[in-house]
Amino acid sequence: MMLQDAVLYGHPDSGHACKAAFALALAGVPHRRVRVDIWAPPETRPAEFRAASPFAEVPCLVTGGAALVQSASILHEIATRTGRLGGADAQGMIRQREILFWEANRIGMCLPQLIESRRPGAGPFPPGAVDWLRARHAVDAARFERLIGAAPFLAGAAPGIADCAVFGYAQWHDRAGVTPGPRMADWLARMRALPEYRPPEAWFPA
Repeated sequence: MMLQDAVLYGHPDSGHACKAAFALALAGVPHRRVRVDIWAPPETRPAEFRAASPFAEVPCLVTGGAALVQSASILHEIATRTGRLGGADAQGMIRQREILFWEANRIGMCLPQLIESRRPGAGPFPPGAVDWLRARHAVDAARFERLIGAAPFLAGAAPGIADCAVFGYAQWHDRAGVTPGPRMADWLARMRALPEYRPPEAWFPA
């Protein structure tokens, strides 16, 4: 079933929402994007959004009258329903899923927390937590260098949902106060050079 009458709810500060927006653009899916203020109390967010998203969280993709939540699940649906971004065959999806799950458990956990630790007004982190996150990220950054190898993208010659997943927060290494490895830096430049790329504020303008 194709993605029809798609509406993506998100915010430019949400790397998870940026993942979904980038993937929809790369897959050529016509859709409408709606900005939701994630810094406002959940009960003040739009009623139609709260009805679709169980925890009033972004991203939420509404298509064909049904709501999809959780960025990795949304990316998987985009690939499998469109047959693009690695979804053309079952074998190709194995690699995409492996990196989706790795990202969610590893680099996609560390980077958002490091960004939050540096956000003005953020609550204090427990002693040692930031050092632990930075050490964990160093392992993840080294693993990325091995994952991509000599290929231009994470699953080969073309970008897939795996690239969208990792890019969501990897685009903000500067905000996190950490440095990408050389292969990741080159990959980030390739992702930003794609015609479909947009900076976060362009995905969800005010």
